[in-house]
Amino acid sequence: MSYYFAIIGTQDNPLFEYEFGTSKQGGDGQSRFSEQARHLNQFILHSSLDIVEEVQWTSGQLYLKVIDKFFNNYISCFMTAGNVKFLLLHQPTTPVSSTSTRNSTSIGANPQSPQTEEAIKNFFTEVYENYVKAIMSPFYKVNMEIRSPVFRSRVAAAGRKYL
Repeated sequence: MSYYFAIIGTQDNPLFEYEFGTSKQGGDGQSRFSEQARHLNQFILHSSLDIVEEVQWTSGQLYLKVIDKFFNNYISCFMTAGNVKFLLLHQPTTPVSSTSTRNSTSIGANPQSPQTEEAIKNFFTEVYENYVKAIMSPFYKVNMEIRSPVFRSRVAAAGRKYL
């Protein structure tokens, strides 16, 4: 499964972007987005912001689960108390056709399974903890792009750990 993670600020500006692939079940951690899809990822995430704004007022939760689907891409969202949005676009691996009618419980094969939802929630929670540590820096200003290599490596580690 390929992932595109972005942190969107309060003025709908991107604060952080990171693209990676699954490290579970023999994955190498490299994203498998096509070259054309790479150009569309940012657009797809930003187009789901309207849905995020609708859902955030109907749900009292910070983790909004899968909020949108665009062709074979699913968008999950986590809101912070400061109205900063963590968006994760995940593109499931194309399932190999089999004669079995049983659904796969693999994270890459079923993007809306409880196991996948739990893994994404854990990923968001860990990234949120690291985000709070990053913005507590006296040199950080609100809606400023996060350029810290330490933060980037911690997001990568959370991706390897949970996704």
